[in-house]
Amino acid sequence: MNPANKIPVTVITGFLGAGKTSLIRHLLKTADGRRLALIINEFGDLGVDGEILKGCGDSACAEDDIVELANGCICCTVAEDFIPTIEALLSRPEPPDHIVIETSGLALPKPLLQAFKWPEIRTRVTVDGVIAVLDGAAIDDGRFADDPAAIDVQRQADDALDHDSPLKEVFDDQIACADMVILNKSDLLTGDALANTERTLADQLRPQVKLVRAAHGEIDADVLLGLAAAAEDDLAQRPSHHDGEDDHEHDDFESFTVSVGEITSPDALVARLAPIVAEHGILRIKGFFAVAGRDMRLLVQGVGPRIQHYFDRDWRDGEARDGRLVVIGQAGLDRLAIETAIQG
Repeated sequence: MNPANKIPVTVITGFLGAGKTSLIRHLLKTADGRRLALIINEFGDLGVDGEILKGCGDSACAEDDIVELANGCICCTVAEDFIPTIEALLSRPEPPDHIVIETSGLALPKPLLQAFKWPEIRTRVTVDGVIAVLDGAAIDDGRFADDPAAIDVQRQADDALDHDSPLKEVFDDQIACADMVILNKSDLLTGDALANTERTLADQLRPQVKLVRAAHGEIDADVLLGLAAAAEDDLAQRPSHHDGEDDHEHDDFESFTVSVGEITSPDALVARLAPIVAEHGILRIKGFFAVAGRDMRLLVQGVGPRIQHYFDRDWRDGEARDGRLVVIGQAGLDRLAIETAIQG
């Protein structure tokens, strides 16, 4: 745990085939007692990383500490997948010492960092560092990835992908956001080629960013973890081709709680909430309600227009049957109008 009592998170980016999974497997072997949790975002027919890591049998990361997000590029499914997953890990009786996120090769890292400002998690986790894994042999050959065709297949398979960035832009964004760049497969380069590649990359990196050679992703955990970058507080120094675009700008969030009296019908409640969410651009809602004639508490959760509800437990003896709903969105929500509409 870091001095601010936040759980550190390491984000590992890089194109398909660069060696992210090999890097993580070696990280697990050298974890030296740290309890790690992994969030894996490769997906589709190419997304075998989770199964590979589950099969490594390393005590640093048990099988139930590996979470696969297979619904699409993590930077495009932040609210739906990433935030609930982080919350679930933080809510465990024994939270991990460190969380490692392997992004999809097409993920833009900056929107993911911006998500760490969400009210639910910003006081509990910090981005220890962003690691960009590069395929040294491919870069020396004038490409950004070993198999661009496979990356295109991955792009076509992702229905949730909401950016169609050229590989050059994704590559630029990944290294511009990095706190450490791993030049993997460096053993495949000759002396001159290696020196030229490193010189070219060094010119694109921020001054404090370290460029580290690797073969087969063999970089120890002591090198990768503990960078203490607090990257979520340093976004302005991490330029992106997508800066200023609405779909990837969520710098400032707010949340508030609405008190709601006893309701008569769960379906009627959802019918009332759905247009409120749509009208005000609310990102998430979650809370619980008392339903007339029912002894159980109604739990309600919503991401965008998708609202779910179910009875989760009995009301406890002496517990006030008060409904409360947390509303989360970008700064500037019309709180009074939302509260009035929800309370009916």
